[in-house]
Amino acid sequence: MHLTSYLQDGTLTVALSGEIDHHCAKNYIQSIASKIEAYSPKLCILDFQDVSFMDSSGIAVVINTLRSMTRLDGHLELSGLNAQPMKVFRTSGIDKLVKIKEEIK
Repeated sequence: MHLTSYLQDGTLTVALSGEIDHHCAKNYIQSIASKIEAYSPKLCILDFQDVSFMDSSGIAVVINTLRSMTRLDGHLELSGLNAQPMKVFRTSGIDKLVKIKEEIK
């Protein structure tokens, strides 16, 4: 698990990398939640550009982040999705709940 983040103009961008599976999902969820709590952003962007693999645990990461942002009356966006994570999100219907900014082919 590797995560980097930055806050700019009320937007928290969190860049995820590597594989998101049941081994690291809980750590991602906790790390992202603590950053949201600390910064109270109006918008959180989860950047999946450097995610090489994701299973259904990635859905839990997104849902928990969405809950944290909803409590703040904020918004969540996903960006940098390659085909494999995008397929997981479309199959689950997450793409109907969260704005997806761009897809990498």
